[in-house]
Amino acid sequence: MELIYYIDLLGAMVFAISGAMAASRHGIDIFGAAFTGFVTAIGGGSLRDIFLNLRPVWVDDGNYLIAILAGVLIAVLFKKVLDKLARTLFLFDALGIGFFTVVGVQKSLLFEASGIAAVVLGMFSAVMGGVIRDTLLNETPLILRKEIYATACLSGAILFVLLDMGGVNYNLNAFLSASLVSVIRVIAVRYQLTLPIVGG
Repeated sequence: MELIYYIDLLGAMVFAISGAMAASRHGIDIFGAAFTGFVTAIGGGSLRDIFLNLRPVWVDDGNYLIAILAGVLIAVLFKKVLDKLARTLFLFDALGIGFFTVVGVQKSLLFEASGIAAVVLGMFSAVMGGVIRDTLLNETPLILRKEIYATACLSGAILFVLLDMGGVNYNLNAFLSASLVSVIRVIAVRYQLTLPIVGG
């Protein structure tokens, strides 16, 4: 559980980096970049917690705010270097949505959400921060494009619930489920796999 906590913090930092970098590409000032990084990092988890009738985790745990601030500073201070590491950041993003999905499902189950609700909330944890980011930047959210993104999260969330019902060790379950999300996302981008277009 402690490992998942630190991975969640790392995920928040990576998402803050991606949000701040996305803002910088639109010529937004440093405050706007920081704000975009913040909502990208906490948006999905906060929405999940609200649905679970809980206070968002970052309100009580200042480590999340420190991780987000670190991510924003990294994005601002090392922008040119990070621009050259786009593929590396994509890999971190793929890993991030995997672990955010697992954390979302696990927390939902812990607070007695049904299995189906836990799957949906796990997906929300991973993708809604990006939806808010893209909306703020006047872009079509990635979840509404034909890329395989939310579908990867749903797949990992379903696997986690099924393995949890089967009594599989939590750490092994978390690793397998997060890996499934990340692998599906990486393969989909690598081979340009997409979902069918409605009416297409």
